[in-house]
Formats: sequence, C-alpha cells, structure tokens
Amino acid sequence: MEQLPPPGEEIRRLLDFMTKNKASDLHLKVHYPPYIRIGGQLRHLQQPPIPDSAYMMEMITPLMPSEWAVGYETRGAFDFSTGVPGGDRYRVNAFRSTGHMHVAIRRVQSEIPDFEELHLPDIYRKVISETMEGLILVCGVTGCGKSSTMAAMLNYVNHHRALHIITIEDPIEYAFHPKISIISQREVGLDVPSFADALRSVVRQDPDCILVGELRDRETMLAALQAAETGHLVMGSLHCSDAMQSFTRILEFFPRPEHAFIRSSLSGSLKAVMCQRLVPGVEEGSRYPATEVLLNNSTLQDKILHEEDEDIPAIIAQCREEGMRSFTQSLCEMSKTDQISRDVALEYAPNREALKSMLKGIETAGPGMVGRLRG
Repeated sequence: MEQLPPPGEEIRRLLDFMTKNKASDLHLKVHYPPYIRIGGQLRHLQQPPIPDSAYMMEMITPLMPSEWAVGYETRGAFDFSTGVPGGDRYRVNAFRSTGHMHVAIRRVQSEIPDFEELHLPDIYRKVISETMEGLILVCGVTGCGKSSTMAAMLNYVNHHRALHIITIEDPIEYAFHPKISIISQREVGLDVPSFADALRSVVRQDPDCILVGELRDRETMLAALQAAETGHLVMGSLHCSDAMQSFTRILEFFPRPEHAFIRSSLSGSLKAVMCQRLVPGVEEGSRYPATEVLLNNSTLQDKILHEEDEDIPAIIAQCREEGMRSFTQSLCEMSKTDQISRDVALEYAPNREALKSMLKGIETAGPGMVGRLRG
C-alpha cells in the first residue's frame, strides 16, 4: 500500500496542488483520501486515506495560530486563515466529527480580483463608485463568491477614494495594501471577540468605510444599519438566495415589534442589494455568476415601509434602465454570449418560461403587481 509522506510535507504538497490546479476547496477527513473541488466538482485524489487523528493533527498544527487549541476544544471547531509568502491565502475550518478532526480549506487567490475577472456586470462598479454612504448588501449562498465580490468592490474604493477603511472578517481572506485609502483589517477571534464587539467600537475609530464579513445576528445587523445611517459607507454579506429574501432574512434577526423601525431604517439607508449564484460555464471547470441587482429608489422605499416585499421582482423588471437586473436577465445574457449553455441557463432559471421568452427576444412584465407599482 502506498505510504503517505510526513504530515508537514503532505499539507504543503496539497496546498501547492490546490494552487496549481486552481481548486477552490480541499477537504481532509480521517479514514478518507483528500477530496478537492475544481470547477464546482468534488473529487478524491488518488492516494491513501488519512490514517488517524494524530496524522491529521500533525498536518494542520503548523498552519494554525497559537490560539486554535482553546477554540477547538471548547467549541469543537475553529476558523482561521493562513497564507504562503508571496502566494495564495487559505481560509480554514477545523471541526470535530465522531471524535476526529476534519478540515475544510478554501483557497483565496493572492491577487484581489477585479470586476472583469469575476465577470460581474458594470452596475457593480457604478454602485461602488457613486455610493458615498449607506448600506450595500452582497447576498448569496455559501460558496457563491460573495467574499471575492466584496474584495473587488473594496479594492476599487482603495484605488479611487481617500478613505479610512475598517474591515471586520471571520477570518481575513484577502490582504489589502493601502493605495489611496488607508486600511485596518480586524479578524474575529484574533483581533476582536466578535462582529458585534468590533462594531460597537468601530465608529470611534473614525472610519469612512466599514466592511462586515457576515451579517449574522441582530446586534451585528443593527450596528451596521446605525453606521450606514450616520454617514458611513457599509458593505456586508448576507446568506440568502435573492433580493426579496434578503428582507426576510434581515427581519428574522428582530422580534416583530421592531420590524417597523428596521423597515424605516432600511428604506433610508439601503443603497443596493446584489445577489449572485455561480453557474457552470460551457468551458469545462469554468463558472460564471448569475446576478440580481436591486437598487433603492422611491418606489422601493415605499414598498419596504408598507411591507410589500413581494413586489420586488416587478420593481427589478420595470427599472432595468436604472441598472437593476434579474437572475433571468443575467442567465439570458450569459446564454446569448455562450458563456453558459441554454440547458444550464434553463436549469438555473427561477422562471423557465420567462427565460425562454427572453431568449426569443420577447419582453415580459415582471411577475404580478404591475398595476400596483404604477398606482
């Protein structure tokens, strides 16, 4: 049976393999061979399984910060980031499963991508270049590229505006270097106990722009809204599938009696909701973001205040000239430019019939509520 190399050598070899093959993720589990994700597809490597927890521990310990043991022992999991000098960075989650350590490693490219590299529509650049204050939400499920999108937006700010930027991340993924702006990056668990703790003090640190890696609870969401209302540019990511669901997700953080207050805050401070899903491309291993963009205008403000979130798809459909776009429109564009196949576009379409009509060049109204929007 093939023998595994020494643990320290093995982890370096696997990380190097990730970079050379442009893999997004590496999964290490005791009694399994390493698994790697390339182009969204998970496959195992042709090598022996990781034999036991002791070997796994020796593999991972050189990567981990000194604080890892306490978090792993008390919570059964630990997040951190690490990097290779001059190379890629890696976001690592070590967690306990059936008494063994398992590890998930996400590769983050060393160079911060721009909008063109991420295949994002120009409205992303327009929004970040024109928004001086308020809240910008980047939404999607896990692994859809939210972190890369926010990094591209923040890097655009860094190159074009003289601001003090503070990021709060768990963990830090992209390392930013000051250009026109100055930047302080804070990592939850290392520099500050939690997102909420960091946000409680952030306004005393004279920021112009605040990036919140994840809006995950009531206190963090409330602090982000308050910062946006008081003249700061705030960017944050939210786990939800589309623009309409983003409001549901935000309101879930708060008890029902507070919803009117939160809606009032959102109607005034929200600037844009940018949602994305990664879709397999025609070229093997490639993926492209299908995007949905909702921009705040007087119509949306009224709908937010009156709890008429179900009208959001119609608003997007009727305000395309302002830069709003639906997933259906995005899939249609990518299909017509041969980035993705027609079959893939239809598979990922939220409304197959609407996409078929759009592919044929037939414009259709947004779902429902057209009369209400005009009334």
